Amino acid sequence: MTDAGAPPPPDSAGPAGNAPYRVLARKYRPSSFDDLIGQEAVVRTVSNAFETGRIPQAWILTGVRGVGKTTTARILARALNYEMPDGSVKGPTIHMPTLGVHCQAIMESRHMDVLEMDAASHTGVDDVRQINDSVRYAPASARYKVYIIDEVHMLSTAAFNAFLKTLEEPPEHAKFVFATTEIRKVPVTVLSRCQRFDLRRVEADVLMKHLANIAAKESVEIEPEALGIIARAAEGSVRDSLSLLDQAIAHAAGTVKADAVRQMLGLADRTRVIDLFESLARGDIASAFKEFRDQYDVGADPVVVLSDLAEFVNFVTRVKVLPAVAENVAYGETERVRAKDFAAKVSMRMLSRMFQMLLKGITEVQGATRPVIAAEMVLVRIAYVADLPTPDEAIRMLEQNGGGSQVVGGGGAARSSAPAAPMASAAPITSAAPVRMPTSSPTAFGGGARPQMLAPVPDPQGAAPQLRITSFTQLVALAGQKRDLMTKSALEGDMRLVRFEEGRLEVALEPNASKTMISELAKKFELWTGRRWTIIVSNEQGQPTLRSVNQAAKQEHARTAEADPRVQEVLARFPGAKVVEVRRLAPETPESNINTDYGSDDPIDGSDADDDL
Repeated sequence: MTDAGAPPPPDSAGPAGNAPYRVLARKYRPSSFDDLIGQEAVVRTVSNAFETGRIPQAWILTGVRGVGKTTTARILARALNYEMPDGSVKGPTIHMPTLGVHCQAIMESRHMDVLEMDAASHTGVDDVRQINDSVRYAPASARYKVYIIDEVHMLSTAAFNAFLKTLEEPPEHAKFVFATTEIRKVPVTVLSRCQRFDLRRVEADVLMKHLANIAAKESVEIEPEALGIIARAAEGSVRDSLSLLDQAIAHAAGTVKADAVRQMLGLADRTRVIDLFESLARGDIASAFKEFRDQYDVGADPVVVLSDLAEFVNFVTRVKVLPAVAENVAYGETERVRAKDFAAKVSMRMLSRMFQMLLKGITEVQGATRPVIAAEMVLVRIAYVADLPTPDEAIRMLEQNGGGSQVVGGGGAARSSAPAAPMASAAPITSAAPVRMPTSSPTAFGGGARPQMLAPVPDPQGAAPQLRITSFTQLVALAGQKRDLMTKSALEGDMRLVRFEEGRLEVALEPNASKTMISELAKKFELWTGRRWTIIVSNEQGQPTLRSVNQAAKQEHARTAEADPRVQEVLARFPGAKVVEVRRLAPETPESNINTDYGSDDPIDGSDADDDL
């Protein structure tokens, strides 16, 4: 990890060693841009900036723990101040093949012109004032004064405000490098004065190669599968992976094997997790129980077992969507081969359902007083619904078999009496799934089943043609065609029809209706139809509002659907399910359209008045 010119790190303290032991995360800490792994975008941007002389006054580095924020800040400070004793380097550069005049002191955090401050312990405005006072003075020996502030989001609001002026217009000899894991807590006034770099998580395969190189330098034998386990457990953090490797080397006391790493991390055997997945996909509760208990008896944590199972479900799903994922060397050969096999057999809906139930189940197990029992019940739920049909599919089975299909228990999972493909799944079960049945046309407000739309009639004297509106429902549909949702809502919910004639509308208003909308409606109707309209507010009761009629029609259709023997049989098979919506299997064709010369390409079909009930 160290470059060719870096001084050799102290030797590890063996049986006869005198130097103190240095953990791998410190021993192999990068000292140049060439040593950084997984951050190619950052290196390329900084390289171009240095080569073109477009060096900003401040950087802010963000990312999860252990991806190299502080290390990158020190490498930036070294690159800014890189000098050779013979004076051959005249300015900042990212090419640092050998140690320069200031490199050793900068990487060891003891250079007087490179000041590091931990904002977690220096949060106040006084600490920032000290920086503001010292930044005015030129560097003692280096080219730039570099201020590295770690965990910058911990600064107080007053401290941030005190920093703004200096950060926006610093002296030419001063540079700032901020590092944070909580970029959202940094004020935008600070972010706007810095160039932001997001250090990404390092991919598992890249970490594996990195760990293999370090193991070779340390003369440690380690199985490739063990490297994959450590790389995945590190979750993209280089420091975490090196710490785990350090621990695994000490735990194994020899060749580092995958089983020893699993035991160290409290992980279940991946092969056994896959066997558990297969049992659940088959709906075989007995086999799943036995496999889970066997893992629990050898020391596996129930939460870890479910988490590993969820991770494998996710892996199979990714392989199903992107087959190239199966070539990821971070996963073992057995995992990749069997994941490809499952991806071809298990439906996407089953995988989605299993993952949702595992995600919820892990939270339940974590808060349970008896985690092992709670985990077993999670497995029961998953196996039971492994191939349970949805209400829609149950209806289709009943129709195809003349109402004689039965849902019977088998192996703990609800199954159809008809033979099914192995590990085939239906859509996720919900307690309120819509049941679709053919319905008759609902009764529309104002008398007809569906308002008949008439074409505009031209004026005999050659004036602009007028749009004939012969019913209240046509008027509501016209408002919908004009995309005037407020008018449409007012007509449907705030007005009760008393009388309707062409060009004359008499209505009663609901108590919460706006009193000023009448004059606005008259103007809109005249603009839309090409003729004057008279709107009268009546004291008569009038007919029910269109909205209430539609709601009543919806409820009637739901009651009719629930009375159907097929629906009753489905509801009996799915306790807690209910009919929430009834839709037409095929929409009706509008009888006629209004001419598009009146400002819209959409026909008025009255669908908003009586459809989707």
